[in-house]
Amino acid sequence: MKRLAIFLLVLALPVLVQAAETRYVTDHLIITLRSGQGSQYQIIKTLPSGTPLEVLETTDSGYSRVRTPDGAEGWVLTRYLSEEPIARDRLAKVQKQLERLQTRHRKLRTQLAELRKQTAELQAERDRLRSENAKLTSELKHLREVAAKPIELEAQNRTLKQQNVSLEKELQLVRQENQVLQNSSQRDWFIAGAGVLLGGILLGLILPRIRWRRKNTW
Repeated sequence: MKRLAIFLLVLALPVLVQAAETRYVTDHLIITLRSGQGSQYQIIKTLPSGTPLEVLETTDSGYSRVRTPDGAEGWVLTRYLSEEPIARDRLAKVQKQLERLQTRHRKLRTQLAELRKQTAELQAERDRLRSENAKLTSELKHLREVAAKPIELEAQNRTLKQQNVSLEKELQLVRQENQVLQNSSQRDWFIAGAGVLLGGILLGLILPRIRWRRKNTW
């Protein structure tokens, strides 16, 4: 059944274009290549079926002068020549083509399986890269936030330094004012002490006199 299908396939294939003067020995098992047109001439060699022959001349006597693939020339009966390769050769050719197609089909299936495997691996790699990209994006956002903090801290530091300078100036002013107040207070205390001392001296001089006058009055 399989061979019948292949044979039908062979018949359905386009006829291969051959050189105009090329013929093939038909399905007869063996024909003879003779030195002349007739069975009385010497047999040069025998030609198995399927042998390709270059036709050099065809006569009305039913013979054709041909040249074999090895260069031998002679005469054969024209009715034993066919314009197409014999069915056996065509069948063998189709079988070879079929084998090549089957081999190519197996290779393509293997390549397809490999491509599917690579596709799955690439998809897995893509998913991994997407996940890693999302993670890196989150880390970058965090780093940017962290990097922005020193800038804010530096600005705050400059502000604090300016405030510190102002406070130091104010502190110096307060110290100066305090020193002035201390000096003024010491002077006031000194004056007050001197006044008290002077008052005591005056009282020490006045009180005895007052007592003496009172005694004289008595």
